[in-house]
Amino acid sequence: MSTIFDKIISREIPADIIYEDEQVLAFKDIAPKAPVHYLIIPKQPIATLNDANPEHQALLGHMMLTAAKLAKEAGVAEGGYRVQMNCNPDGGQVVYHIHLHLMGGRAFCA
Repeated sequence: MSTIFDKIISREIPADIIYEDEQVLAFKDIAPKAPVHYLIIPKQPIATLNDANPEHQALLGHMMLTAAKLAKEAGVAEGGYRVQMNCNPDGGQVVYHIHLHLMGGRAFCA
């Protein structure tokens, strides 16, 4: 099943893309919860974290390292930032294509 993220990857719908490489795409969230709020998505569709398996280990690590790189570039690494992945309805997942939320530029509650 095609998701909005698949359509962003294929450029069927626009997004404010800030980073792209052969494995991932990152863009600004359309409803930001922080001054810096990016979504980092793999180009390979994986519906939920529960669907990931050992063959996805390098991709998942690449997503995390991309988040750290983008946090540095956005100037929020030193002060701190949040990286979050939601899984399934009770976890707050809305789009069933795994993605990281990178949020920074403000303090977060513990």
